Amino acid sequence: MAITVPRRQLFIGGQWTEPLRRQTLPVVNPATEDIIGYIPAATSEDVELAVEAARKALTRNKGNDWSKASGAVRARYLRAIAAKVTERKSELANLEAIDCGKPLDEAAWDMDDVAGCFEYYADLAEGLDAKQKAPLSLPLDTFKGYVLKEPIGVVGLITPWNYPLLMAVWKVAPALAAGCTAILKPSELASVTCLELADICREVGLPPGVLNILTGLGTEAGAPLASHPHVDKIVFTGSTATGSNIMTSAAKLVKPVSLELGGKSPIIVFDDVEIDKAVEWTMFGCFWTNGQICSATSRLLVHEKIADEFLDKLVKWTKNIKISDPFEEGCRLGPVVSKGQYERVVKFVSNARKEGATVLCGGARPGHFKKGYFVEPAIISNVTTSMEIWRDEVFGPVLCVKTFSTEDEAIQLANDSQYGLAGAVLSNDLERCDRVSKAFEAGIVWVNCSQPCFCQAPWGGTKRSGFGRELGEWGLGNYLSVKQVTQYISDEPWGWYKPPSKL
Repeated sequence: MAITVPRRQLFIGGQWTEPLRRQTLPVVNPATEDIIGYIPAATSEDVELAVEAARKALTRNKGNDWSKASGAVRARYLRAIAAKVTERKSELANLEAIDCGKPLDEAAWDMDDVAGCFEYYADLAEGLDAKQKAPLSLPLDTFKGYVLKEPIGVVGLITPWNYPLLMAVWKVAPALAAGCTAILKPSELASVTCLELADICREVGLPPGVLNILTGLGTEAGAPLASHPHVDKIVFTGSTATGSNIMTSAAKLVKPVSLELGGKSPIIVFDDVEIDKAVEWTMFGCFWTNGQICSATSRLLVHEKIADEFLDKLVKWTKNIKISDPFEEGCRLGPVVSKGQYERVVKFVSNARKEGATVLCGGARPGHFKKGYFVEPAIISNVTTSMEIWRDEVFGPVLCVKTFSTEDEAIQLANDSQYGLAGAVLSNDLERCDRVSKAFEAGIVWVNCSQPCFCQAPWGGTKRSGFGRELGEWGLGNYLSVKQVTQYISDEPWGWYKPPSKL
């Protein structure tokens, strides 16, 4: 099946706009290593234009066109976008799969979630109207007060390549629902579907400048966006190192940021589980999306009583995963996103072997592929807590394993990490699951599963996995500023100062 990548420009002020420097970046199909198209490469000059367009959209007609419009008005646009995503689901899924390498079935699932996210935040946008002027209970009857929730302003949204459109929409939908205007900067490694989102916004008549989309390198477009004095907030998903740089830039301007960063999440498997069921959730938790998930439960802690049987079955199930071109029917593992990511994953596995760990399976290119950034899913045992493979995020299909004997030991090992994004616990003892859930130092906990995500539930981490929450009502709150209004309602003077004597 021939898939054509549309040739798009930057989307600024509601118009397709050629980059001022007229530069482009290649789009590489990670399954074939072929160049299949080009995206525009924005630079700081284009960022200036996009910020200017966003600020104009924020204040146009004294804000009545967007930022101060009724939430119901904004909801109509969000629902129109959702409908277009659903209408173009097959096309968008094809583009996502060929651009970032995820299996087509996963990409199609993502498009359903994209449409669902816009619908969800359309509902919340409408709900904002009823919540305005929420009264405050004050201790003095001479005053009354209420709260206004207002858009924070122009926001910069910088997003990753593992869920190119879905992660973008996790930010775009609540930002627009809140009344913000936005500049979206997707990863240069997978931007194609984000440019199609621009085309959808143009189709539904989204007011110009409300959403601007700049593709390009992080250093050339992302950095100037993050440091721009007229961008009121930055929301970022990506590496901890880049998140730290964004914080540094924002701190100079006392600019708020929300960061969803790296992870090295644990999955604890107790000895009372149904082993086949637990094996599949363990695989899904680490190998879904080709292992390129910030929340991947890539540190397996399995009870010593069942460790041998569990690992034996885990290796057999893992070797049975269909690794193929994302468009082949039944594909469950495609290529990682780029040559650089392929080399990173393979090096992690090689380093683990050099440090003394045992590679039970995987970690190299499958024998039936001569091209493409494919890596067989790896399972690594005999790991110590000081090893790189245990402590650092791989962002690929690599699972490392340790055993434990007691609940306390499992919790200690799980929390011994610089990261705190997620954790999973598998056990038939629900009281134990509740204890472990409370003990995890993480923002997300899964019980008897791993990786399910719903736009109604908060998403975000602790420690070096970042701060702030996306999704749910918390995601909308990311883009709102809270203003208190207090009114003196007594007919009597305040009476604090003595009036001057009458002449």
